[in-house]
Amino acid sequence: MEEVFKALADKQRIQLLDSLNANNGQTLSALCENATMSRQAITRHLSVLERANLVVTVWVGREKFHYINPIPIQQVYDRWLKNFDSKHLETLLQLKENLESKNNKL
Repeated sequence: MEEVFKALADKQRIQLLDSLNANNGQTLSALCENATMSRQAITRHLSVLERANLVVTVWVGREKFHYINPIPIQQVYDRWLKNFDSKHLETLLQLKENLESKNNKL
């Protein structure tokens, strides 16, 4: 899971994932069309995303297509984020406010 967090910590890799999320199954050339970074930079970022299993590739003839893999993101959600749904956060906020108001009265 550490590799996933490292991969998601970069703004440009997030942009690549956003591009794949909007239009899954793109070649390197297609990803380069609307990108502000060089082809070499995109290749390096895709390599990091592949090592983190956030992107999988499929060769069709001579073309390599990149697909977003949502499973690692779901695993991050299941382990870390789902515990912070709005109901739990609302309860924690109410507890915080109650404790602060009691401290102010002391």
